[in-house]
Amino acid sequence: MSKQYLSWGSADNAHPIDIFSLAVTDKQILSASGASSIQVHSTTDPDFPLAQTIEGAHKVGCHHVVTDGRGSRAVSVGFGGEIQIWACRDGTWTKDDAGSGITGSSEVWAVALSENGQLLVGVSQDGHIKVWDLNASGEQIQDYETKGSFGTCLDMSADGRLIASGHENGSVYIFSTETGRMPFSLSGLVKPVRTVAFSPAGKLLAAAGDSKVIVLFDTSSGEQVANLSGHSAWILSLAWSTTGEYLLSGSFDGKVKVWSIDTKTCVATHSETEKTVWSVKWLPKVGRSEGFATAGANRSIAFYREATGG
Repeated sequence: MSKQYLSWGSADNAHPIDIFSLAVTDKQILSASGASSIQVHSTTDPDFPLAQTIEGAHKVGCHHVVTDGRGSRAVSVGFGGEIQIWACRDGTWTKDDAGSGITGSSEVWAVALSENGQLLVGVSQDGHIKVWDLNASGEQIQDYETKGSFGTCLDMSADGRLIASGHENGSVYIFSTETGRMPFSLSGLVKPVRTVAFSPAGKLLAAAGDSKVIVLFDTSSGEQVANLSGHSAWILSLAWSTTGEYLLSGSFDGKVKVWSIDTKTCVATHSETEKTVWSVKWLPKVGRSEGFATAGANRSIAFYREATGG
């Protein structure tokens, strides 16, 4: 069964160069690019107006921005290796000194935030996964070791129990924050992994990258339970819908796909751009209608809403 998503608007030319990362709160979307500023657009207005420009956030651009589940804290990582932490008060973002004690962050590439915004997780270029407590001025509380391959992507389960990392050599690791151990080193991707994402309940982990295939792993057993094929180039971004029923993917081939987890099939494809899609994110529901946002090499943010009958 296919689903239909209609173009719902766009924030055109939001950045002067490629947009590499999107982060979503209940009312806003943050975007980061190779330019120095982070842009904040409102998602409560159908015109998606610019709500704030965080000037000079990163001197030589930013490749990752993430938010916590409450939309009260954001973390961005720049191409210069610096980590910036932001706090949102009354819809406005300002620099937060919660991470003043963070050390050894210059090698960090990808980051994730716990749902409550307390824990910051980062994976480094030498494959280390570090956890900092932002409520304790950024004190490092954990350091997980992998086989040393460049850590390209990272996610933390919503309940905070699991951390997953993807690496340049194709490795995917899952760590337990409760035991501090690695229950699974996952196989199945022989090329660089570009994106990993836990389902909302944490029962599945999706991983994808240069192999052009999305692999679903069962997090309780480490077993590979599905392969989703359809993209013709690197897969760069994955995002789960709030119910866990659908998975969103963006690719170097310029296409965005929606996958049904129940049927393990693609139920919608959007290809309005031939340029790289670096980041995809689901938006908060409006009534019963789901929507998502995409961004990439076309320098704009495109918004889609599910077509609903009647």
